[in-house]
Amino acid sequence: MHFSFVAFALLFMLEPNFFTTTFVFPILNLLVVFYKVFLFIKIPGAFGLAIICLTAFIRLLLHPFFKQQLETSKKMQDLKPHLDRISHKHKDDKKRLQEEHMKLYQQAGINPAAGCLFMIVQIPVFIALYNTLSLFLLNGNATKIISQINKVLYHPALKIQTIDPWFFGFNLALAPNKAGHWYYYLLPVITAILQYFQTAVMTPAAPTTPEVSVAKKDTPEVKDKKDNGGDFQKAMNMQMKFIFPLMIGYFSYTLPVGLSLYWNIFSLFSIIQYKKMKSS
Repeated sequence: MHFSFVAFALLFMLEPNFFTTTFVFPILNLLVVFYKVFLFIKIPGAFGLAIICLTAFIRLLLHPFFKQQLETSKKMQDLKPHLDRISHKHKDDKKRLQEEHMKLYQQAGINPAAGCLFMIVQIPVFIALYNTLSLFLLNGNATKIISQINKVLYHPALKIQTIDPWFFGFNLALAPNKAGHWYYYLLPVITAILQYFQTAVMTPAAPTTPEVSVAKKDTPEVKDKKDNGGDFQKAMNMQMKFIFPLMIGYFSYTLPVGLSLYWNIFSLFSIIQYKKMKSS
């Protein structure tokens, strides 16, 4: 009788279709493999460690796309002064402007679409990760959910009877706003801080456009538009840097701790890999 709408939605995630077969089932099986390994070697907090290992594995798997995004972003930043000059020179001829931009991209060996590849690739992976963890964390150890999970595992040896959600004093199935303990409230703060640093290191400072002789002929109206454009870009950067981390922090306040755990590990890997690539 306690089989709620949430449980029904979670069971729907286990219905075979293209998305679940391609993304959810492999991630689910990999999570159970890690969980079984930690159970076998009798390490406390097996499920939390399994989430960490799964997140690290996914992050490393996506590293080539992440690296390509950073390289494209760096090249685009270096090209910005040249793009600005071309935009000013051909502002009244959109076709010529596009041709000149594309020519500059080709000379620099840049595919503008490649910068979005990391975001595009990780979207289905994130959804699959969320769905996989939700199966365990949003419905506890419901017998029907466990039974359905066992049906999509690739080998009988992976079958589970229950999941222990405790990880170093935290119940991974509880949301901080429902936990009733003060130390749970630290997790949304940590999540927001990590997201802030991830956004900060991955948002390059806007390059200063060198002055050109044509700029001297700018009318006050043109200068006004440039200033407004710069202000808009600064406002967008500020929103990404502060509002987005606060939003993620709020999500981690209302969602189970296990979901915050994988989000934070992903952020840590992003920060470390970015710093490593910048120093190399």
